[in-house]
Amino acid sequence: MSEKTYRIGEAAELLNLKTHVLRFWETEFPQLAPSRTDKGQRLYTKTDVTLLRRIQQLLHEQGMTIEGARRVLEGSAVLDENLPERVTAVPDPTFMQMMTREITAVRRLLAGRL
Repeated sequence: MSEKTYRIGEAAELLNLKTHVLRFWETEFPQLAPSRTDKGQRLYTKTDVTLLRRIQQLLHEQGMTIEGARRVLEGSAVLDENLPERVTAVPDPTFMQMMTREITAVRRLLAGRL
């Protein structure tokens, strides 16, 4: 019995992505090469869907670039799994006040030279 396959729309729905995203990822990740029917329709295997989930995790959850994700998948880079998912930096209020003063001073200097 052959392995279950998913058409592009089914795979996209499983991952809550648009089909054009899957087509784009095929151009960026050489490991992703679904088979095709005689009519050219993509057929994703369970292995392909697992790879798509990993790509989605690297790009959308870990916030990696496509190049960085490609390196992780190729094994030439290692992802530190202990790193938190996307960290949102909270600006230091004292630093922000200092930056505001500096920018204001620069603007005054530039305004005086015009």
